[in-house]
Amino acid sequence: MNPLRVGMIGYKFMGKAHSNAYRALPMFFPDALKPEMAVLCGRNEKAVQEAANQLGWRETTTDWRELVARDDIDLIDINAPSDAHKEIALAAAKAGKHIFCEKPLALTLQDAREMLAAAEAAGVAHMVGFNYRFSPAVRLAKELVQNGRLGRIYHFRAWFLQDWVMDPSFPLVWRLQKDIAGSGSHGDLGAHLIDLAHYLVGDIQEVIGMSETFIKERPLAENMTGLSAKSSADAPKGPVTVDDATLFLARFTNGALGSFEATRFAAGHRSTNAFEINGSLGSVRFDFERMNELEVYFTSDDADVQGFRRVLATEPVHAYAEAWWPPGHTIGFEHTFTHEVLELTSAIREGRQPVPSFREGVQCQAVLEAVERSIEDRRWVAISEM
Repeated sequence: MNPLRVGMIGYKFMGKAHSNAYRALPMFFPDALKPEMAVLCGRNEKAVQEAANQLGWRETTTDWRELVARDDIDLIDINAPSDAHKEIALAAAKAGKHIFCEKPLALTLQDAREMLAAAEAAGVAHMVGFNYRFSPAVRLAKELVQNGRLGRIYHFRAWFLQDWVMDPSFPLVWRLQKDIAGSGSHGDLGAHLIDLAHYLVGDIQEVIGMSETFIKERPLAENMTGLSAKSSADAPKGPVTVDDATLFLARFTNGALGSFEATRFAAGHRSTNAFEINGSLGSVRFDFERMNELEVYFTSDDADVQGFRRVLATEPVHAYAEAWWPPGHTIGFEHTFTHEVLELTSAIREGRQPVPSFREGVQCQAVLEAVERSIEDRRWVAISEM
């Protein structure tokens, strides 16, 4: 097949991650459909050109509509802020382009459903960026659950802890504004936990939650780059309109119980994305800060050696590992995006939908909004209500 010609909208944090994935894919997965980094799009002409030179894109544009309309583009990659996702995705679907969109899929469940409907009507491939699914150790956890080696699943507990906005003088970046981001730690971090829960355990039936915004106002930002920003000492302040922390309990349709915590106010935690699954025959524990490891416990072990064992998921038997380095030579955050792109390009080549698709994005959004409704109404909310 001809190379997959990519037009990407956004070039900062996720833009770098996606660019690196497109460049790495043919080197480590030579049989994969090769992405061609054709056009990079951003609002600032000078900045987007500098990014294109750094990241390896052939052309640039400041008009995403012009990019979507081009006949020489096959895939639209959306990693702009969340408020732009819907409009770009709808236009891309109408133009018959495949779509790769970062999470959360949209600002609202209704918007996410519209995006899914448009992509399905257009018959294009559509994928949402839940990259943590693509860690070899997480894939191993999935196999252990799916193959019944953990038995009946009783508990799923997950936490995503960060501390990058704890300083009250940290500026009011777009991720702290509801009209742009949709929500705070809940949609940014909690969305990943919800997707992992769906992937590893199954559908969530009902939820009850609580949230808090600890810092109500922040100085307006003068400059934003990825997760960093600057403001002057005398900058006026604006309101923080999203949550700083959200916690919720869940009941799965298979009877398992779940607990979820997402916060940006956990001092000392740079990016602790972790989960534990407890079953009748064993348990697993995972922490992305040690992403190559899965802790595994089986009740069938002899009593004198029972306990969690550390499994280094770098052997050829582990998902994706054989493509990279010899056993014991670990991989990192950026590799999960290469695995994402492998799934996307493989699906396009095979004429199927990649997983996770917009359908999984809608499923996650339904849980996000059910938690928000639960917090507002102070009650359990069934996902079927959404």
